[in-house]
Amino acid sequence: MAETQQTEQSADPDEARALARREARDERRAARLAKRIGAFARRHGGAEGQLAYLGQAGTRIVLVGADGGWGDLVAPSHAIASGAAEKAGLTLHESFDGEFAAKVRTGPYEWKRMAGLQLGGREV
Repeated sequence: MAETQQTEQSADPDEARALARREARDERRAARLAKRIGAFARRHGGAEGQLAYLGQAGTRIVLVGADGGWGDLVAPSHAIASGAAEKAGLTLHESFDGEFAAKVRTGPYEWKRMAGLQLGGREV
């Protein structure tokens, strides 16, 4: 029993250091994403967002600017995505529908791309 306690105690500092490193890395990732969210918001006169779970790939942060411009970022986890949104002061919506979706303005590129997909893609 004494050996078990010693093993657990010696493993705890390593696990604690590994956990601290992961938390610090996640904090840096959230800060980088928050910077990018802030840059988007400045370019588009403000921004709102929605978090969309992507499974193992992480979480998508969908951004919609006050001018109707839109974009997205992908975070490796939901916790990092929500931390980044909080740091950036991003207003989050539960879903991408209704008034929020109506704010998105699409341009000629998006319309051509959507029509091309419906008609069988690009001509070769």
